[in-house]
Amino acid sequence: MERAAGSSMEPSADWLATAAARGRVEEVRALLEAGALPNAPNSYGRRPIQVMMMGSAHVAELLLLHGAEPNCADPATLTRPVHDAAREGFLDTLAVLHRAGARLDVRDAWGRLPVDLAEERGHRDVARYLRAAAGGTRGSSHARIDAAEGPSGIPD
Repeated sequence: MERAAGSSMEPSADWLATAAARGRVEEVRALLEAGALPNAPNSYGRRPIQVMMMGSAHVAELLLLHGAEPNCADPATLTRPVHDAAREGFLDTLAVLHRAGARLDVRDAWGRLPVDLAEERGHRDVARYLRAAAGGTRGSSHARIDAAEGPSGIPD
């Protein structure tokens, strides 16, 4: 990619977000080592950690090691990277985010916790991890889901 003449936006933000979204570990590493800012928004206002390929725990690790904020929320939906990883069932990425300080107790705009999203999608291993990380407690949103949908089949 070439920088547009007179462009006021640093193109590395778009390059880094694109590389992260495609799960290109070595490209992400090279851009970060060259000085790309891990929290700089791309031209759509999203940070690399928000658009990264959730199935690539290595991309998450690189971004976090270079200072990416694991708790950045989407302004419209209030979802954070942990919501996305839980919803899609990527336990490795979720664990990387959690170890880096990502909060697991925050709700999105619809009142859902990451564990709610994992349970809704049937990601039992992710839901078990999230419950264990929260001390095995079940919040009120879980009770609401259980009452509405019946038992999830996930042992406590």
